Formats: sequence, structure tokens, C-alpha cells
Amino acid sequence: MLYKFKSKATGDLIMLEPQGKHILKLIGKESGAQGIILPNEMLGAIEALNAAVAQEELAHQTAKEAAQSGNVQEEGAAPATSGLRTISLKQRVVPFIDMLRRAHAEDKEVVWGV
Repeated sequence: MLYKFKSKATGDLIMLEPQGKHILKLIGKESGAQGIILPNEMLGAIEALNAAVAQEELAHQTAKEAAQSGNVQEEGAAPATSGLRTISLKQRVVPFIDMLRRAHAEDKEVVWGV
């Protein structure tokens, strides 16, 4: 399933189901087949997403520091994410935050599943 977020203030934004559900959960919305984010909810949603990004970045930095301070893998051992590229929460939410900002500025809602 895909989430297709729409607003009269922006172009459509499409996300895969796991990412769409995660973002909706972060802003306190039900991840049902249909929904709406009203303009008066958007600033709070943006703050929640920015807080989640900051928390993820702090956890990443803490893990990086722990790895550098002595929890280094044995020589020759491959890292757990060898060959994999992880997409950060920040990369995922930037387009959504932009959509919310633009919709809020024009007093238009963001909907999905309609």
C-alpha cells in the first residue's frame, strides 16, 4: 500500500506504507486508509517531526561515540550494515515538513486516501 498525501497548496507526496505510518504516528495521527491534517494542527506536527529527528540524530551520535570509544569490532570483522545504506528519518520527513509548511501558509489541509 502507498500513502498519497495531497494538498491544494502543494503537489502530491507519495510514501510507502511503513514510512507513511511511522510519520503519521509521530504526529499523533491514526494511519488509517483516510485522514486529514488541519492547518491548526500543522505547526504541532512540524515540531513533533523535528523533535523525532533530533532524538534519532542524538541516538546515532551516541552510538557512534560508543563505537569509537572502545566497542570497536574485531579487526577484519565486517560492520553490521556492510553494503547497506540507511535512510535517516530526517531525509524522510523533509518533504513532508515542507508540504505542511506550505499548506499551513495557505491555510489548506493535507489529506490522504481521498
